[in-house]
Amino acid sequence: MRIATWNVNSIRTRIDRVVAFLERWDVDVLAMQELKCKPEQFPMAAFEEAGYEVALHGLNQWNGVAIASRVGLNDVAVGFPGMPEFGDPPVAEARAIGALCGGVKVWSLYVPNGREIDHPHYAYKLEWLGTLKDVARGWLEDDGDRRIALMGDWNVAPLDEDVWSMEFFEGKTHVTAPERAAFGAFEDAGYAEVTRPHTPGVYTYWDYQQLRFPKGEGMRIDFVYASPELSTMVTDAHVDREERKGKGASDHAPVIVDVDLSL
Repeated sequence: MRIATWNVNSIRTRIDRVVAFLERWDVDVLAMQELKCKPEQFPMAAFEEAGYEVALHGLNQWNGVAIASRVGLNDVAVGFPGMPEFGDPPVAEARAIGALCGGVKVWSLYVPNGREIDHPHYAYKLEWLGTLKDVARGWLEDDGDRRIALMGDWNVAPLDEDVWSMEFFEGKTHVTAPERAAFGAFEDAGYAEVTRPHTPGVYTYWDYQQLRFPKGEGMRIDFVYASPELSTMVTDAHVDREERKGKGASDHAPVIVDVDLSL
């Protein structure tokens, strides 16, 4: 089975690219982030015509997550237990959705950005990651054989090599010790990040500003954490850097993981 994650940065703007990507890579399940639309605005017909069911969660023109699957879409969960809220008044943002697809519980995750280190959004980000980690650990404690994929835009660059310039990012979010510790805690909870071993030294995001993409000034912030059972079934992974090229591209590249469920 081939599963993928992609921050599409507006599904309505990039629906043609997304459908072409699904066909080109023969993807079975796609976790999407940053839909930027309400459910009634989502281009459902295009996915249905391509043979996919879709579960989505969107509240407004910001955030939004979805899962498209052609191998089943069951046990849909919007958000995870205890998911932190943000805003005034506080609300649970559209940042997490899970579904059972072909025997794998796939989660599409859009981790809060954090904005600035002294911003309330930064504390919210750390709390969000910590709560998810605790919940994800609980899933394995309940059943260690579960096949779980935590996929998405994590908004954390866990290693220095995951940004084009640590000097540039000094004093900025995404690379701070607390963020990196929060990301690494998922390994302590029993999960394994399964894309890096197959795709070393690549970025998954390039800002639209300052010609970052042609200059090679990117970040690696899109990852897949797999449960122990699922991680042993991963056979390959890819980052489709070509999808960042051309007119109308998202600022993220899709990340693809191949799993052999017979292993």
